[in-house]
Amino acid sequence: MFEESIARYLEKHGHSNIRLKAVLFDMDGVLFNSMPYHADAWHKVMEHHGLHLSREEAYMHEGRTGAATINIVYQRQYGKDATPEMIESIYAEKSAEFNKHSEPERMTGSWEVLQKIKEAGLIPVLVTGSGQHSLLERLAHNFPGMFQRERMVTAFDVKYGKPHPEPYLLGLERVGVKANEAIVVENAPIGVQAGVAAGIFTVAVNTGPLDKQVLLDAGADLLFSSMQDFCDNWEKLHGKLNRLHTPLPY
Repeated sequence: MFEESIARYLEKHGHSNIRLKAVLFDMDGVLFNSMPYHADAWHKVMEHHGLHLSREEAYMHEGRTGAATINIVYQRQYGKDATPEMIESIYAEKSAEFNKHSEPERMTGSWEVLQKIKEAGLIPVLVTGSGQHSLLERLAHNFPGMFQRERMVTAFDVKYGKPHPEPYLLGLERVGVKANEAIVVENAPIGVQAGVAAGIFTVAVNTGPLDKQVLLDAGADLLFSSMQDFCDNWEKLHGKLNRLHTPLPY
């Protein structure tokens, strides 16, 4: 299965191989089990403002910047853009509601696979659509020594959020690697779309309530049932990524 997925990626993008140097991680639903809190906060605050976003739909928007999520719902309901002041107010309320929850736990398997990645001499990079200061601050506590600020891309760093490729292209730029020198680890459909649009081999981990087909339809090159599943298969995947080569046409 791994060989076929890698071979399809190489053929599609015209690369002879993947020379893995970095692993680009999404945050919510990949490193932290925080998406249930986000979904609840989005639903409550949107309803408070007369906007309708179910907890289930919040998972489909996961990875977008907060401003983009608010504007999509507002446009759908009122046929026009939300004002910058309204977006700022709603997002501030959403952040406050999110922070009422207890601290989200690390996603099972995330710390272990990060240790394996570091031991393999690879660079872990954070690429998140989040602007939650609380979660970003917890990275250093929950994943000590793994992520450096200059190797992070957040909502504050991009003009276009996921599913636009800009966040992942900036992630590559931050560590000076090419698209075929990295892989993306994502759990959200639009995050998968962003990784694929950036030309990077994209691994999906289905840590939420979405049907796995949603992630495959978004273009995921490989799908794992959880972060633990990804961790358990890391050595095998890493070996295949390093060994598989596709001859370029003369």
